[in-house]
Amino acid sequence: MDGSAESLRGYLEYLRDLGIYDVYRTSDPSDDPALAAWWKSVATPVTASAPATPQRPANSGSPSPQRPAAPVQRPAPTPTPQRPPMPSSNRAPDIVITPPTAAAAPHAYDFDQAPAPTGQLAPPAMPLVSFNNLAPLPTERVAPANKLAALQSVRDTIGDCTRCPLAYAGRHNIVFADGDPNAELMFVGEGPGADEDASGTPFVGKAGQLLNNMINAMGLKREHVYIANVVKCRPPQNRTPEPKEANTCSPFLLQQVDIVQPKVIVALGATAATYLLGVKQSLANLRGQWHDVRGAKCAVTYHPAFLLRDPRQKGEAWKDLQRVMVELGLKPPARS
Repeated sequence: MDGSAESLRGYLEYLRDLGIYDVYRTSDPSDDPALAAWWKSVATPVTASAPATPQRPANSGSPSPQRPAAPVQRPAPTPTPQRPPMPSSNRAPDIVITPPTAAAAPHAYDFDQAPAPTGQLAPPAMPLVSFNNLAPLPTERVAPANKLAALQSVRDTIGDCTRCPLAYAGRHNIVFADGDPNAELMFVGEGPGADEDASGTPFVGKAGQLLNNMINAMGLKREHVYIANVVKCRPPQNRTPEPKEANTCSPFLLQQVDIVQPKVIVALGATAATYLLGVKQSLANLRGQWHDVRGAKCAVTYHPAFLLRDPRQKGEAWKDLQRVMVELGLKPPARS
């Protein structure tokens, strides 16, 4: 094998290229059998054309001077260039990670108490549209014998309605209507109250009892008239229906009016008048005159619930009902 210093240095450089540094030569390879065997296993055989390696002269009796072993110096690692410190003015702020705090317990959101959005976030105002402009009048009228089935079809279309927020505000029953499908007189209120929501029938609470007395004073009975509301579900705390709720439900009331075809409609209160007529005015401006709703004459009067709070206005409401009686040719019942 070639054990010259040049050859050994070449092998060491080769091993360094492979990442092996911890190899040291302490003596001549020929003096160490184990080291000589290792070099023989890794040395490249000399070909025939290769020049002969000069042989060391044989031992003549005098000891050969020993060459001092050249220590193999491990190259010092190249120092990694250090990035100069960043000026304090350009240094990023220190990131401070704080432990998470306990999340507050979720609470129910009260939509009724939430402030209405204003400015650019406010929803567009819904224009008021009278029932006359909400849809064209039907070209064919429902025959009297078919009115009950037609009204039931409208009720079936409503189903377990979820079209507006009132469906999720504690409603128990949808309050569709009550009375005679062929009635000449129709009463339209605002919306169901607690008693109506529980029973599914309009005007059965204290306000309903007062309405029954008003109907009886006109010479009629409750089963002779048709009673409905602008909205079919009870608003929370009996509040006034929102425009979105009333406009969602109004098409069903419009179909009820078109099927029943009453001669006179009595709007009970400002809310009913607002959506039937498509105007927002005080009752003082709307009372005392006839309005047209789907071919029927419409009179505006006080809601029975308001009359319970202010009985002094019962006389004014009676004046409104008397005009209706004249229009329908009704006479009050004789007193016994």
